[in-house]
Amino acid sequence: MASARDRVLDSFVAIVCEEGERPATLDAVAARAGVSKGGLLYHFGSKAALVEGLCERLADLSALDIERMRAAEDGPARYFVENCQFVGSELDLALLAASRLQQAGYEEAGRTLDDTENAWLATLVEALGDVPTAQAVKLLGDGLYHAASLGAASDVRPDRASVDMSALLEVVDRLIATKPTA
Repeated sequence: MASARDRVLDSFVAIVCEEGERPATLDAVAARAGVSKGGLLYHFGSKAALVEGLCERLADLSALDIERMRAAEDGPARYFVENCQFVGSELDLALLAASRLQQAGYEEAGRTLDDTENAWLATLVEALGDVPTAQAVKLLGDGLYHAASLGAASDVRPDRASVDMSALLEVVDRLIATKPTA
């Protein structure tokens, strides 16, 4: 079973993702987590502390994802594109919650999102040795993530075209093969 701290943070993320930032009050988060308000305040003394906890979680999850990118047998570019359909994952929910918090004016959430995006791109640049090629791969993955979040890769919207990942990864391979040499 998850710790009380994790349940509180999970509840905060869920409310922000499902309903937005304003309904994510301390009382609502405590109720959803099944803890007393005092129990919530023991772990997170304010809503700002909840936002900070979410940002720390997102930073940890993105660092883990970058480790996996670097260690991927097929390389970081293929890994990034192939794993951009992670809708509903812990990383996806942290990204979505941080995005909604950024829109509500929480600057720390915006900085954490920027750090995450920059780290993914830096990892691709490091692996590919070319900024425009890395940007193209990043944008391809971002597009897949966007399509997946709209339901293109699930049963939510079955009329949307599905993605042939094998064919798409062949495009990634061709893109990498034609990048300029130093």
